Amino acid sequence: MNIRSIGRTTATLVLALAVGSVAQAQEHLTDEASQSDKAARVFREIMDTPDKGIPQDLLGKAECVAVFPSVIQAGFIVGGRGGRGVASCRTTEGWSAPAFFTLGGGSVGLQIGAQSTDFVMLFMNTDGLNSLLSNEFTLGGDASVAAGPVGRQAGASTDLKLTAKILSYSRSKGLFAGLELKGVVIKPDTDDMREVYGAGVTAKDVLKDNRITAPVTVRAFPEALGSYSSRNATK
Repeated sequence: MNIRSIGRTTATLVLALAVGSVAQAQEHLTDEASQSDKAARVFREIMDTPDKGIPQDLLGKAECVAVFPSVIQAGFIVGGRGGRGVASCRTTEGWSAPAFFTLGGGSVGLQIGAQSTDFVMLFMNTDGLNSLLSNEFTLGGDASVAAGPVGRQAGASTDLKLTAKILSYSRSKGLFAGLELKGVVIKPDTDDMREVYGAGVTAKDVLKDNRITAPVTVRAFPEALGSYSSRNATK
């Protein structure tokens, strides 16, 4: 085998290894990509029904948005919630790379059966943002939360827009409405964060550092946010 043939063989081998590594990385992030895709789909479906969705002026003021699709609520007398979601915050360059979170919490009351619910949260100011950037927080405990107005109701909610830290919504069986979630614990999903960004990268790093770039496969959610609200954070 001459030198030219050896060179071609080496180049082919290097290319094959590179393609294989990319394919393996893409497959490795299938679960996290699915989470981002589902959050993006939920958000788009809600925003495409303007008379019943999140008011555009509220979205324009939000510093961060989190979506928890298909959260399971189940129980008999004593119930609980459990799910995973994705969040993105405004930066000076646009919406941040997605950070991954878990949602959990209990509730007591008369409830039978199980249902799947989509939850959406708008973090409206610095206090709300700081809650999301913490290691763990409880809605209604560590962070005050209010039911978000829907559709044209926003025009009569000036006080709410000025004072609310977090606005929360739910969509179940096709009905989208503001919901005052309380007792729900939200914290970063350390497993998902490590899978996507590597060891030692925190949700705070991802949401506030423009230098952290998300893999293409998990960008669906921040891209969806950008298509409905393009305001960047103030420098």
